[in-house]
Amino acid sequence: MINVLNIEIDYSKRMIVISDIHANVTLFKELLDKVNYTEEDYLFVNGDLCEKGPNSLEVVAYVRELSNQSDKVFVTKGNCDVVFRYVFDGVEGIISYMKKQRHSVLNEMIQEHGKTIDDFANVQELVTLYREHFQNEIDWLESLPHAYETENHIIIHAGISNIVNWRDTEESFALSAPAFYEKEHQADQTVIVGHWPVVNYRAQQISSNNPVINLDKRIIALDGGNQIKRDGQLNALIIENENYSYTYVDELTDKAIIQKDHVDTTGRVGTVTYPNYELKLVLEEEYFTLCENRNLGIQQWIKNEFISVEDDTISSKGDLSTTFLSVTKGEEVSVVNNACAGYALIKRMNGEVGWIPKTIMG
Repeated sequence: MINVLNIEIDYSKRMIVISDIHANVTLFKELLDKVNYTEEDYLFVNGDLCEKGPNSLEVVAYVRELSNQSDKVFVTKGNCDVVFRYVFDGVEGIISYMKKQRHSVLNEMIQEHGKTIDDFANVQELVTLYREHFQNEIDWLESLPHAYETENHIIIHAGISNIVNWRDTEESFALSAPAFYEKEHQADQTVIVGHWPVVNYRAQQISSNNPVINLDKRIIALDGGNQIKRDGQLNALIIENENYSYTYVDELTDKAIIQKDHVDTTGRVGTVTYPNYELKLVLEEEYFTLCENRNLGIQQWIKNEFISVEDDTISSKGDLSTTFLSVTKGEEVSVVNNACAGYALIKRMNGEVGWIPKTIMG
């Protein structure tokens, strides 16, 4: 059974939900500024404060500070917030993880004491350092509930089980359930989750990292792929007077001004995301190739530079928008990739990510 805290919300005040900060304190503060957060707002930080970004310990400290300043700040734990359990459980594979995952709270902790993972002969030596110097942070992260329940919402990192008493959800599901939006639940409230990047749901839709809000299904998915996707973003869901809206911030700094209107006539939309990379070539054109996505059984137009051929395997080189966008003269866009022939991958201010001809860019 998971730890669920029931709280009463004054729905005349704003409710702001942010998930998957992933150790980027700068982006988190920027988002709070963008939504004009004040202590009058309810602020929910829905798991994964840590890992993947450069500032795990700073994020933990800042969120704890926010919690101390306001009794309207509520924080849930995510799977990335308890990676230290692998150390305490003696999982030897955690050493390999730390060597591969440079941006990890586990590495930050030892770096604060002038060490690297190579200075530790075994997992037990890591346990000693963490217990001696970071027990306070560890205890705080472990003290976080798995979920908050209000009259209208359940805020939980990854999801709840499809059972009558959802509070009997196993912790592993609550923290790590994949693709919760594709599942069902039996709770009366709308379930707000992070954990699974929302762009993964858009294989046949306009590529975007914006939240998925489906009140009929009673699920809202927030994870914008921050620190994971090149075009990823940190999303904030805003609930006010029973209305739902959202905004985001990202780390894309290369901007361009569109020089003339462009209307896409192809109608091509979609996204390639992990693990659905394996392809079958159908029709090759100058800049793009029509491919069958073998896992999904759908056709997608893949930019030629992103097609990998090794032995008998054809695949996408990674996550990729297969969307073609319309844009207007004077519109400012973020440039995601300008290194390919003929077309640039851009992100509109509304969050749509796709390809436009280079000839219309400033």
